Amino acid sequence: MTKALFIIDVQNDFTEGGALGVDGGAAVAADISRYLEAHADDYALVIASRDWHDPESDNGGHFAASDTDPDYVVTWPAHCVAGTAGADYHPALDLSRVTMHVKKGQGEPAYSIYDGEVEGGASDGAGISAVLDEYGVTEIDVAGIATDYCVRASVLDAIEHGRHVRVFTDLIAGVGRESSDAALIEMGHLGAELSSSDAG
Repeated sequence: MTKALFIIDVQNDFTEGGALGVDGGAAVAADISRYLEAHADDYALVIASRDWHDPESDNGGHFAASDTDPDYVVTWPAHCVAGTAGADYHPALDLSRVTMHVKKGQGEPAYSIYDGEVEGGASDGAGISAVLDEYGVTEIDVAGIATDYCVRASVLDAIEHGRHVRVFTDLIAGVGRESSDAALIEMGHLGAELSSSDAG
């Protein structure tokens, strides 16, 4: 068994005070760092994703037009714009144990880590699925933001690509309580293991 850890979108704009901040986002960043301190060596790859939207476009309709209110389903306020502080990882996330970075949503809507491209290193520009195949990854643990959007999408794609997936329910934060609960039920129904990070 070769394992990878996905850290989904732990960015300033998705934590408290950000353009789309969720309650508990900063705590998730700090808790993931504590988990990595003890468990980073359990993984062949520790992969962190970021939304990285173009500043000069609506990113394929992902950003609401300036004269239109976002519907928070398909259209959103501008967030995680490339090169801005909002797109940066949250400062409480320890990046020293991250082995690979993925940028997604460059000019288009993108929720899943599978929609992005690896940034830097020998795998620069590659999709995550090809990288996981290269490393022989069969199991993926998932943490990050937001439970009901990008975590959900990443988990469902990982399952679809044949990986065994475990979601650390104490290392995620969602936009809404009901939608997050529904996402967890859906992920579990489709085969994800829902577990605490201290379950071993």
